[in-house]
Amino acid sequence: MAKAPKTLYTCTECGGTVPKWQGKCPHCGEWNTLQEGIAAPEPKNARFQSWAADTTQVQELSKVTAAEVPREPTGMGELDRVLGGGLVDGAVILLGGDPGIGKSTLLLQTVALMAKKRKVLYVSGEESAQQVALRAQRLGLDADGVHLLAEIRLEAVQAALKQHQPAVVVIDSIQTMYSDQITSAPGSVSQVRECAAQFTRMAKQMGIAMIFVGHVTKDGAIAGPRVLEHMVDTVLYFEGDQHSNYRMIRAIKNRFGAANELGVFAMTENGLKGVSNPSAIFLASYRDDTPGSCVLVTQEGSRPLLVEIQALVDDAHGFTPKRLTVGLEQNRLAMLLAVLNRHGGIACFDQDVFLNAVGGVKIGEPAADLAVILAMLSSFRNRPMPEKTVVFGEIGLSGEVRPVARGQERLKEAEKLGFKRAIVPKANMPRNEKEFPNLKIFGVSSLQEAIEICRDAENST
Repeated sequence: MAKAPKTLYTCTECGGTVPKWQGKCPHCGEWNTLQEGIAAPEPKNARFQSWAADTTQVQELSKVTAAEVPREPTGMGELDRVLGGGLVDGAVILLGGDPGIGKSTLLLQTVALMAKKRKVLYVSGEESAQQVALRAQRLGLDADGVHLLAEIRLEAVQAALKQHQPAVVVIDSIQTMYSDQITSAPGSVSQVRECAAQFTRMAKQMGIAMIFVGHVTKDGAIAGPRVLEHMVDTVLYFEGDQHSNYRMIRAIKNRFGAANELGVFAMTENGLKGVSNPSAIFLASYRDDTPGSCVLVTQEGSRPLLVEIQALVDDAHGFTPKRLTVGLEQNRLAMLLAVLNRHGGIACFDQDVFLNAVGGVKIGEPAADLAVILAMLSSFRNRPMPEKTVVFGEIGLSGEVRPVARGQERLKEAEKLGFKRAIVPKANMPRNEKEFPNLKIFGVSSLQEAIEICRDAENST
């Protein structure tokens, strides 16, 4: 027979509860304020209890006090930028990336810097304690105050967290952890999901800033169930070319700051170093006398970046011309070639087209359209772009040039790096051109206008 639901009496004034009705509330002393209700049944399985420490009551949103979340800087400036200013107590962060990209190196450097101010714990499931110590020695880190635990059993790690009460915890990696309550092997969907949920619950209840290291599949997505990204507060992707010294960390999701923020690191013998001016790196080998090269001002989060776009347009020697992009969207290239044909009078149906964003950066915003078309046009005509020119703008199917967000910040960054000309959408023209004394700005409303400006600049030189 089913058990009858338990009755509970709640005070409307103070929210206190009593098991039996009374005329006077024993908590606040008010009369006739107790209302009958049904108590929530006790959870049969403690695994699926709430992430909150206590059972919460229904309350009005307007009466909830909203306080700014305090942030603790990590000591790595670029990582702080991506996180939105630093670590938040109780925040759970998932860091994904290719093998050997530098995830463990970055986090070991971070905990070594944070150990000077806060109690930290580094849980290694992939390396032994000796291997982690060797890595710290190789990087020349001051490991005083860094607590290390080489363990993959969830229950043992939980016991260590309750005993030591750290403020920052790194789990390297979440795919190696396993729980005794699940029979499947470590790394399986059920194990990853269970371990992540239990760690997240502990982080919220104890106020621990927790960082998970997550492996990625060959497609670049984080291995394991998709729910892993849903239950954490922040998802960071560590990307970069294995053959390059530069690494980029990108925020895909962030509950405590702006998403799509970008941080740039340089891999050195002493670990990862933050790069404060990444535009200078992406333009390190840029020459303005080369056909097919155009400088784009892209926006990554709150940071404007100058990236060189290279295009090669050559006669096709097969039946189907090749279309290849690196760092740019392939589908968008087909659309831009059609616009260039219809509104620019340049037919590329018998041409191979290759596009490359220099430096390994991935550009997904439509503001790159104008730069891509002008780079292709420059390569097709074998004429370089006007010297010291930057370009940005979105192109519509009717050949119009549409405005983009944060146009002023893009122009300021271009002027700071010594560029003399800018071709921008007319709607992004600054109201006061005296703000940019060293930058000649051309506002265009159509693709044809942008092409004519480039031709006029060639003729004048």
